[in-house]
Amino acid sequence: MQEIVTVGLDLAKNVFQVHAIDAGGKIIERRQLRRAEVLKFFGGLPPCLVGMEACASAHYWGRELMKLGHEVRLMPPAYVKPYVKRGKTDAADAEAICEAVTRPTMRFVAVKTPEQQAVLMLHKTRDLLVRQRTGLINALRAHLGEYGIISSKGLGGVTTLVKLVQEAKDLVPAHARSALHTIAAQLRALAGEIEQLETQIVAWHRNDGASRRLATIPGIGPITASAIAAAVPDASMFRSGRQFAAWLGLTPRPHSSGGKERLGGISKQGDGYLRRLLVVGATAVMRMVRKDAGRHPWAAQLLERKPVKIATVAFANKTARVAWAVMARHQTYQPAVA
Repeated sequence: MQEIVTVGLDLAKNVFQVHAIDAGGKIIERRQLRRAEVLKFFGGLPPCLVGMEACASAHYWGRELMKLGHEVRLMPPAYVKPYVKRGKTDAADAEAICEAVTRPTMRFVAVKTPEQQAVLMLHKTRDLLVRQRTGLINALRAHLGEYGIISSKGLGGVTTLVKLVQEAKDLVPAHARSALHTIAAQLRALAGEIEQLETQIVAWHRNDGASRRLATIPGIGPITASAIAAAVPDASMFRSGRQFAAWLGLTPRPHSSGGKERLGGISKQGDGYLRRLLVVGATAVMRMVRKDAGRHPWAAQLLERKPVKIATVAFANKTARVAWAVMARHQTYQPAVA
């Protein structure tokens, strides 16, 4: 039997599909594995290249197979799809994975450690609770608006509405007050939970060198820095800062043909959570620049030529490139000397 050198593994909850080939590309093994059989099967193989899609449980299986001595490469599912010849079956997917992992131009995803996944779970949970809080605030404003009770935007306006719900008894009927009290209680509970998660995130940030270095960049605070540090364990996966910004979806979408170069809006591909954090940070920087142009001359000059939202996204793009340089060179941010 010829030696297996490359394996495509299509992940699932219970039934996994394997497609294994030798050095010449000949199919050696094509079979299904139950969940309990996966590690036993790979434990009996010599060290080889194993390709998987970067999907649910991929990082766990990547770590387990690396312990057995295999080289594991994770790939974005969108980059594997073009290699599927015809139809949608587990066998076809595993064959496509096996083919895609050998391509020299394929882009891979670094296998994350359990700690990095845990920090990202804190971020995802916080993001979920923040979205729930936003929905509750919108509901509170809408319900009170039906009775002509309106408040200002922002946190101060929400605090005023919650106080009205608690104190005003004659403004709305009893049943409406009961429903509004429920929303107010949920808001208080969510505020406490979000604060606890942020405390844990900041504590991790203070103990992580890469995250602390990222926080020295204007527009990046502990939340954004810890998210980037956990999501990008190896900056060398990207050849340049532009490639990192493109991975975040912050670069213009090209549409060129016949020698004519056309650039559209940003692609919005990649990690939407990191992109949103960077844009929010850039928004804060732009707000300061509009008050004091000397703090960031480049951003101030951009604001003179472009609308504020376009300038903000451009600054987020630049911040992403600086973040890549900080991670790749293991240095803190050094502002340009005028």
